[in-house]
Amino acid sequence: MKTILHLAFRSLVSRRATVLLSVAAIAVSVTLLLGVERIRTETRNSFSNTISGTDLVVGARSGSIPLLLYSVFRIGNATNNISWQSYRELAADPAVAWTIPLSLGDSHRGFRVLGTNADYFRHFRYARMQNLRFAEGRQFDDVFDAVLGAEVADALGYGIGDEIIIDHGVGRIGFARHTDKPFRVSGILARTGTPVDRTVHVSLGGIEAIHIDWRSGAPVPGLRMDADRVRRMDLQPRAITAFFVGLKSRFATFAVQRKINEYRPEPLLAILPGVALQELWSLMATAERALSAISVFVVATGLIGMMTMLLSGMNERRREMAILRAVGARPAHIFSLFLLEAGFIAALGAMTGLGLLYILLGIAQPLIESTYGLFIAIGAPTQTDMMYLGAVVAAGVLAGLVPAIRAVRLSLADGIIVRS
Repeated sequence: MKTILHLAFRSLVSRRATVLLSVAAIAVSVTLLLGVERIRTETRNSFSNTISGTDLVVGARSGSIPLLLYSVFRIGNATNNISWQSYRELAADPAVAWTIPLSLGDSHRGFRVLGTNADYFRHFRYARMQNLRFAEGRQFDDVFDAVLGAEVADALGYGIGDEIIIDHGVGRIGFARHTDKPFRVSGILARTGTPVDRTVHVSLGGIEAIHIDWRSGAPVPGLRMDADRVRRMDLQPRAITAFFVGLKSRFATFAVQRKINEYRPEPLLAILPGVALQELWSLMATAERALSAISVFVVATGLIGMMTMLLSGMNERRREMAILRAVGARPAHIFSLFLLEAGFIAALGAMTGLGLLYILLGIAQPLIESTYGLFIAIGAPTQTDMMYLGAVVAAGVLAGLVPAIRAVRLSLADGIIVRS
């Protein structure tokens, strides 16, 4: 066995140029296969970890997935708002333990601005029931205080006490800015790996204050109120975008959900975050399967290339096989030699692909997190990763069957005579 291993190794070294090309093709395909699986898994984990311990999410009646996306993940916009009166009435339900009001629609240099109250820092949970923590400073006390997510502070270089200007609407470039009412950074939250990191948090009163002299998305001509004057006014919100609900008992979930969905004063929708998330995954299942299928075909292409390389070199190796037979090698030895070569190329390609994946993840992780808000963990290979790597190596050995069988036949037919 040692002799066969040594022969296989020396044979591959002698043909290292073509072998390295086959290894590179398999490595790239394995990187794609594992990368798609890693991104798919981490995307699901990232979405699942965004909110925890919230029983219901309530917004204007639309669809469960749009409501989940704009209220939890800050993706998209609401079709309508909820009146403050309706929110207060539903929040006073005896079955409700706590609520978190949310007001969306503004931004700061491409980051979403969220209007809320102190209950957000008290009751909001992410991942496995983890609380929000402050890395610096404190929550907002003044109308024009702002609490930044970790990514906002890092990307824009803000610190406690810095002044920020909120833009009207959502976009990277704000054309309508609330320059007359600047906010001051009062706190910076610890990193969570959720959309909280990319959010600027202000009070509901702050959202009301910057729009108090605006109508229909534009300043009222001739009406201009400075920050000091606004502070002395009644800043109770007229409407909010959505709100989270925590119940005293999980057994009341469906009863409260039905009550909200049948609420007569205005059309509302209450969803269970976990159920809506499953609906989202079911919509994405086809795309996930398509990406996985493409990755498998790419791996198959790499293995076919390896098999082609072994077959194309058969004529050049006929003298080698004949000499091995002359010195006592049996057909089983020739057969094993080719299988070992195929397995070694597949294994080397698989391990190279795994290493390339980690290199690419290390380079792309900060970019993916800052651009798409997804945290791709760089950890030890998972059980699924090892299963894929094992499958690639096994498929490589199977791909080596064809050249192995052909080599045995040629060695039996040729003997010591090499035909040209």
